[in-house]
Amino acid sequence: MKNKNGLFEKMKGIMTIGSRNTDTEEIEIEEVIEESIMDEEEEGQLAVDMYQTPSDIVIKTMVAGVKPEDLDISITRDMVTIHGRRLESSEVNEGDFFHKELYWGSFSRTIVLPAEIEIEEAEAKEQHGLLILTLPKIDKNRQSKLKVKTN
Repeated sequence: MKNKNGLFEKMKGIMTIGSRNTDTEEIEIEEVIEESIMDEEEEGQLAVDMYQTPSDIVIKTMVAGVKPEDLDISITRDMVTIHGRRLESSEVNEGDFFHKELYWGSFSRTIVLPAEIEIEEAEAKEQHGLLILTLPKIDKNRQSKLKVKTN
């Protein structure tokens, strides 16, 4: 006979497991969950500003302290993902800190764009710790003439 765990038991982190003798024993899985969470490195999320001009979508984000080779920017026609890592220097002992508020480690942000962009014409530049992505919008009203070829 199988016992089904209720929502409350799942939220508490307790599972009830039935044995052949129909006896049940409760197993605390909270410690296992906490250990697995601590083993995984939490990833920070970048704060961004995004706006449009008549021809471009512009995204700005702070990446101070990140080397350009530690940034990975992936773009599609309708989405941008910025992924990177900010490494902490170990110049100061942990016990000597009064405040420790800066984020160190991996970060990422995926942004769904409000309009399709020309991937090949996109630009990324960094100045004084500010990453600026300029993403030209696709001009859907642009027309081109085709010439008919004959054999």
